[in-house]
Amino acid sequence: FFLFAITNVKVSIISHNKKKKKNNSVYEQFFGTCPYQHYPVTLQTINKNNKNIMRDSIKEYEAVQEAAMKFVKSVAEGDSKYARELFTDDAVLFGFLDGKLEHGSIEQFYHNVDTVSGGEAFKARIDVVAVEETLAVVRVLEEGWGNRIDFTDYLLLLKIGGEWKCVAKAYNQNSNTIQKK
Repeated sequence: FFLFAITNVKVSIISHNKKKKKNNSVYEQFFGTCPYQHYPVTLQTINKNNKNIMRDSIKEYEAVQEAAMKFVKSVAEGDSKYARELFTDDAVLFGFLDGKLEHGSIEQFYHNVDTVSGGEAFKARIDVVAVEETLAVVRVLEEGWGNRIDFTDYLLLLKIGGEWKCVAKAYNQNSNTIQKK
């Protein structure tokens, strides 16, 4: 039992299996074995009142997904008005579009969306990667933006005034959809 103090939170590491493995793993076969025994562990987070801290509720994940839907709706329809509700005024953008680095203000994203709609073949998928009280990470997979480009976007959201707002967008354009100029 180990105890780590992190601002009124303790993490207990509970060892489950003290039997040493007889078969070496692929890692051990390649790199060699460690002189210390490997024990599977479970992390259990406990607050200062010795009560378990659970992940956010499904309802909170749904709220994050609903916020990210504003992003997808803007891209699909070619209208930044929905995304403007999602992003903070000082949100930033980073990524490469057709091999050219875009960085800085989210205004560049608004310009791109207002200039080119998703198109008929456009598809998107939203994955809520993590929600931690006031912070969320969302991955959006886009296929066929402007009938030719596939993206993977990562959105960083903060819960500000009870509402999920995006403060940063970083993206990758799939290399097979880059058009050289």
